[in-house]
Amino acid sequence: MLAPLVTLFVVLTVWGFASSIGGGTGPMDLFAALGKFWASGEVVQGIATSLGRGIPGFLLSVLAGTALALVLSASTWLRAAVAPYMTFLLTLPTVAWVPLAILFFGVTDATVYFVVLTGAVPAIVNGLLAGVDQIQPLHRKVGRVLGAGTLDTALHIVLPAALPAYISGLRQGWAFCWRALMAAEIIAGGQDLGLGLGTLLQRGRELDDVGGVLATILLILVVGVVIEVLVFGPIERRLLRRRGLLIGGSR
Repeated sequence: MLAPLVTLFVVLTVWGFASSIGGGTGPMDLFAALGKFWASGEVVQGIATSLGRGIPGFLLSVLAGTALALVLSASTWLRAAVAPYMTFLLTLPTVAWVPLAILFFGVTDATVYFVVLTGAVPAIVNGLLAGVDQIQPLHRKVGRVLGAGTLDTALHIVLPAALPAYISGLRQGWAFCWRALMAAEIIAGGQDLGLGLGTLLQRGRELDDVGGVLATILLILVVGVVIEVLVFGPIERRLLRRRGLLIGGSR
């Protein structure tokens, strides 16, 4: 962790020096805003509100994306008809879905979940399908010889064999989920949705509070990194270690 910390120190030092000369917002304004948010309880409230939507939305995306990918992997025709649209959806910014979701669902949690699903499901589907493409046909044939049906083949052969790519798809799905959640909270945010991080960011913009905006951006980044490090990192390392792909204790 030494190299990233040195980089952070250099950036903060240069930023502080530039702000002292130019008179703009500096690191001290960022830290002051963080202290203010913490003292008022808005840090905990904002993180809790956003994760309270993000985690259920992501789990729902995992269920929907996994089921859809398994269905597509079992039918060549269905995959040819549907899979390209999953790739097309990845190229569409999730923020573009927010106005449509508001028209359908109003300013409610349903709007947030709709945007999260449209962002995360395509990434999960593409990840699992990429893993399916790497499975040797012999594995499926052996399963059929041993009497495995369609469901058994999907759950006990396809999914375990595609796990490395599937985990990568889940990581990408979480990234899209978190971005989509912030976009939905920023655009559709308000008292009806509670004080999430996206709402806090939008409030800082309306109040012309640069320090508050920077502090909220830092919180959004920290939460995303913590989920990545504490959840997906250990799962991936354990999977790679079990399959003999972890060399020297690191990837």
